Amino acid sequence: MFNQLQAPITLIGRILLALLFVPAGINKISGFSGVAGYVSSTMHLPQFMGYAGAAVAIFVEVVLGLALLVGYKTRWSAFILAIFTIVAGFFFHNFWNMLVDPGNMQQIHFFKNLAIAGGLLAFSAFGPGRLSFDGSRG
Repeated sequence: MFNQLQAPITLIGRILLALLFVPAGINKISGFSGVAGYVSSTMHLPQFMGYAGAAVAIFVEVVLGLALLVGYKTRWSAFILAIFTIVAGFFFHNFWNMLVDPGNMQQIHFFKNLAIAGGLLAFSAFGPGRLSFDGSRG
């Protein structure tokens, strides 16, 4: 049964993962200054580095998220998104350095980031499936 459903299941998986990244990246565009300020304050970086970090995050989330969605250069897109997600988890959900975290929400967010990265790494390893730009070419 799963062999027959492989193409639609991988398409649904790509859509669900892209739904996390693309809207988040688009939201960062409209609040660019705030995102840049948050990045620089959280990372203790100069303001210009915060702007560079925000721009990189927008590119990764929007461009690579859309590439994952349509299945274009999927293995590389998924791999870079996985690395981005792991790095974001370590720097922005570092629950082990927080004194007070009601309900331990940062720990939950951290492990969700790792789980998302796991799904992305599966697409990196196995490809996007037949219903994709990559799958339609080969």
